Amino acid sequence: MNTMIQIDFYDLDPIRDFNLTYVVMCVRYRNQWIFVRHRERTTWEIPGGHIEPGETPDEAAARELYEETGALRYSLNAVCDYSVTGTPVAGYGRLYFAEVELFNTELEFEIAEIRFADALPDNLTYAAIQPVLMAEVRRRLGI
Repeated sequence: MNTMIQIDFYDLDPIRDFNLTYVVMCVRYRNQWIFVRHRERTTWEIPGGHIEPGETPDEAAARELYEETGALRYSLNAVCDYSVTGTPVAGYGRLYFAEVELFNTELEFEIAEIRFADALPDNLTYAAIQPVLMAEVRRRLGI
């Protein structure tokens, strides 16, 4: 049986309590998108990760952005919330957009390498989800 993945987007609303579990950032540097490759994978992904206990989504996004890209100076803005159903990792997340100005010279955590590109790479870790998230950021921000 093949389950359909569904992604729904929601405007940011501080009153709504989604119980967010993860954050994902569409990140640019000098007008190119940033993608990361985890040390244990051969595929590319948009930076992101789980919100740790006691962290706000904004704190998690800043932490993950640093851990996955080495970004030291950047702007980071929440774009919208979203839900994913039809996958083993279904849940609610917050989608961000970041512009990086300065990087650490070395990657210190679980990311093996970062890649700068004009478009999404072909070999994505979450190929059914990441293009939809990227398209939503581009649509909402007009980029």
